Amino acid sequence: MFKTVKRIIDWCGEFKGRLYIGFVFSFFSTWFMAMPVMVAAYTVGLLIESAQNGTEFDKKWIWQSVVLIVVFVFMRFLFDYLRARFQETISYELVAKERLAIGEALKRVSLGYFQQADTGNILNSITTGLHSLENMGMRMIDSFVGGYLNFLCIFLCLLYFSPYVSLIAMAGAALSFLFLLLVSKHSTQNAPVSAKAGRDLTAATLEYARGLSVVKSFGQGGASMAAMEQACRDCRDICLKIEWGFVPSNCLHLLALKIASVAMAGASCFLGLSGEMSFPIMLMFVFFSFSIFGGLESISDSAHVLGVIDTAMDQIDALKEGNYIDKDGKEISLNRYDIEFCHVDFGYDERTILKDVSFTIPEKTSTAIVGSSGSGKTTICNLIARFYDVKKGSVLVGGYNVREFTCDSLLQNISMVFQNVYLFHDTIMNNIRFGKPDATDDEVYAAAKAARCHDFIKVLPNGYETIIGEGGGTLSGGEKQRISIARAMLKNAPIIILDEATASIDPENEHLIQEAISELTKGKTIITIAHRLATIENADQILVIDNGRVAQQGTHMELMKQDGVYKRFIEIRQKAEGWSIS
Repeated sequence: MFKTVKRIIDWCGEFKGRLYIGFVFSFFSTWFMAMPVMVAAYTVGLLIESAQNGTEFDKKWIWQSVVLIVVFVFMRFLFDYLRARFQETISYELVAKERLAIGEALKRVSLGYFQQADTGNILNSITTGLHSLENMGMRMIDSFVGGYLNFLCIFLCLLYFSPYVSLIAMAGAALSFLFLLLVSKHSTQNAPVSAKAGRDLTAATLEYARGLSVVKSFGQGGASMAAMEQACRDCRDICLKIEWGFVPSNCLHLLALKIASVAMAGASCFLGLSGEMSFPIMLMFVFFSFSIFGGLESISDSAHVLGVIDTAMDQIDALKEGNYIDKDGKEISLNRYDIEFCHVDFGYDERTILKDVSFTIPEKTSTAIVGSSGSGKTTICNLIARFYDVKKGSVLVGGYNVREFTCDSLLQNISMVFQNVYLFHDTIMNNIRFGKPDATDDEVYAAAKAARCHDFIKVLPNGYETIIGEGGGTLSGGEKQRISIARAMLKNAPIIILDEATASIDPENEHLIQEAISELTKGKTIITIAHRLATIENADQILVIDNGRVAQQGTHMELMKQDGVYKRFIEIRQKAEGWSIS
């Protein structure tokens, strides 16, 4: 429990000063909360004593006590306000920074990281985990620290008047603390299980939503819900288990405080009736006996939640402390843009994809990569961009090993057009401008015209300001691909990687896109993955990948003279492209 409290305080970092000032304001707020009770109890006691003794009561004191109570109440709320201003905004500022830091961290990990930690886990940590910290972190710290600070202030006040009654209060607080330790232990044990149930539920929900089109097409609605229903049941069961485990210890914690309150009131009355305590002081103790533990009663919620917060912080640290692929990288500026693979081996987990691959791509030349599905073509492009690191060998860009670069300094030299295009849920203007954030509107228009997408954009309801669905779901495959080409054109990088860039283009527009790609690739180092003969036959060199190896290498004419994989591939493509209905 104390470890988590310290961890949250350390997490505050640059805001620690504000946190500590908030504790000071909380301390004064507590004193000003206690003082009206003391003044009221003392005044009532004087009135009763005056009535019993038949003496005249000083009426000025009534007005003075009223003024004092009003001032104390005002001061209490003033310090409460100041505490809130200094403390409660800290978590919102810190969590915003944490989310940005996680975003920066995720840019620097290998894509293999996202295969090991699925999207549901990452999403749950960034949303639910940070939300717990954002909403409960500062409140729990204030409740825990402020609660015991509140008790300590009133205890010291009572200790001055009656050590005996004050010891009863201390005994009640100590006994309740033991039960709070049980609450905290239970929460710490179950928080990781609860977090896993939450991650599983998020992952199951995402999978269900993403697969709805397949589910509907096969009429398997019941089967698709099974995983989500199981995740919901698991989440429910663990929450009930945590709640049932929390209730007994919490009830004992509250019972200890209530018994202590009754014992304090009884002891105060006994001392007052026996003449060992004046009547006003006795009343003050009776009043305090039912409010002294107010701050401690709510601490059970803090102890219950601290385990959840601790687990959430573990998840966040795991995301931020990922295995950065470029942790030893440097900012490198290139003056040439050739690419070389030297005896590269690579595989995903236990599955080997590339085996002893070596080749050179001179700068300002075009290289086509062909081969059967799963042969390793896209993997080669991913290794050039260092989305993954090789298992063995090296990949050189401009004479430098890609391991020497930071991700940003390497990728600023590369534009990629993927077969599966992803567009952001934003305007078309901003999606194209993603290639060059500081581009002017005119530069965006020029890139769109060159990519042959200006005409269809203009007829959309809001033109370039049209908001497109997440992933580009409101556009056709060909429209998305042309926008991605415009984005790459705007970036104007010296190395261009085209992964089936015309795969989703209709035949009527293919020649336009080919013209656009010709503009994009002029004077640059080009790597093209393609199956269409028209795309690859004019390449300066062709790499034929077969079963993870470079089976053949040369120009189209050279390879056609050889009896090998490429010639058979071309013959199959020619038959496929020349078919007709008889």
